[in-house]
Amino acid sequence: MKEYILGILRSRGFLWALFIVNFLGTVYGYIWYDAQLLQTPWYFLIFVPDSPTASLFFTIVLGCFLAGKRFPLMEALAAVTLIKYGIWAVIMNLAAGAAGTPLNILHWMLVFSHAGMALQAVLYLPYFRIKNWHLAAVALWTVHNDFIDYIYGMHPWVSRSLTPYISEIGYFTFWLSIASIAAVYYMNKKYQADIFSAGISIDADKNSD
Repeated sequence: MKEYILGILRSRGFLWALFIVNFLGTVYGYIWYDAQLLQTPWYFLIFVPDSPTASLFFTIVLGCFLAGKRFPLMEALAAVTLIKYGIWAVIMNLAAGAAGTPLNILHWMLVFSHAGMALQAVLYLPYFRIKNWHLAAVALWTVHNDFIDYIYGMHPWVSRSLTPYISEIGYFTFWLSIASIAAVYYMNKKYQADIFSAGISIDADKNSD
């Protein structure tokens, strides 16, 4: 069963399907942020659309796989940000419901699509070739993004019912970043050391810095 699942994850057809889904999701995600981006100073624009940027990282990784290339730094960016923002969006939408916001079909679409983002990262971590310096660079980017979001107020807009809790959300988000980085570090080390996983490869399993 495990070999069957791994075979699906490695197949070019499945990689193409994921590439298309993530590409379209990325485009939709940036459109979702259009109103907030129009109110954002140009020098903060890169820090606002968190989830679509995470899916953009993964789209680039999938494109590299399909082209027979490896991009480990991008793999590290994708892994950490997919897990972080996937979990973040799920919790923020459920928290909004708990705080009194009626959850509609759009909220549940966001819950399931973002859960899928985090799941993608976990499923493909055995194929990533992340080194410690890649993860250190990603940690700097991720934590810096949190400071921009919650010190300068560039965080993604949340439901009105959660607005009084922005300070608590910022605190939670910072520790979610740390947890996501630690999880990727742990899983990456485990997969690299695991004899079974060491034999796993995408078609393009080339050493790269």
